[in-house]
Amino acid sequence: MRIPRCHVDATLANNLDLSLPDRVARHLRQVLRMRPQDPVVLFNGRDGVDYNANLIEVSKRTVRAHITRATSAEARPTLAIHLAIGVSKGTRMDFALQKAVELGVSSIAPLITERTVVRLSDERIAKRMQHWHGIIVHACEQSGRCWLPDLHPVVDLRHWLEQNRMAGLLLDHAADKCLPDVSKPQSDVCILVGPEGGLSKAEKLLSASQGMTGMRLGPRIMRTETAPLAAIAAMQVCWGDYRC
Repeated sequence: MRIPRCHVDATLANNLDLSLPDRVARHLRQVLRMRPQDPVVLFNGRDGVDYNANLIEVSKRTVRAHITRATSAEARPTLAIHLAIGVSKGTRMDFALQKAVELGVSSIAPLITERTVVRLSDERIAKRMQHWHGIIVHACEQSGRCWLPDLHPVVDLRHWLEQNRMAGLLLDHAADKCLPDVSKPQSDVCILVGPEGGLSKAEKLLSASQGMTGMRLGPRIMRTETAPLAAIAAMQVCWGDYRC
């Protein structure tokens, strides 16, 4: 059986005994039916390390583990890809975030744009952020990533553009440039993609004025959840860790 790999938001170290958080404990106890002495892998997403551990207690009250060994650290990516994406409806946003994490994105910024269909109150934004954080955690657990990508607060596009200082590419099917026309970034690159319906003409002009370069992904028009994934994969092949 594959050894479970679980995210634990805590400081981890060799020879440490710790109680696992409720989400992890419930999954190990109720879903996987694990018992004392069974092996698990723990990571906190902050130090880039996986920790081998064994369960030492499995009860209704608590699940505790003993860390036996830290593995070698995962290197930071040579190209940090940052995704700024217009908030889209339901599963489209979830799918985009999950797969972006699997493909190696370093951070995610959810944006409110003119054509954002979803209307979020402060309460709903807080719930969505918690939900998206869970998706990122699960994607890291599944894909073997030791570094947890940053999830930035939801802001409107104009505010994000004013704060962003990275080289950026606006995914736009009407743009003149393709990926081979774009200069290789030094260490960071940002991908901007709109929600359903894309960005408005005014938003594209504003993005261009703030240094974003329009780029199309071939002759086809892609959905908001497809375009960033295609772009991330292509950049990883050309410039990133797919070359390893």
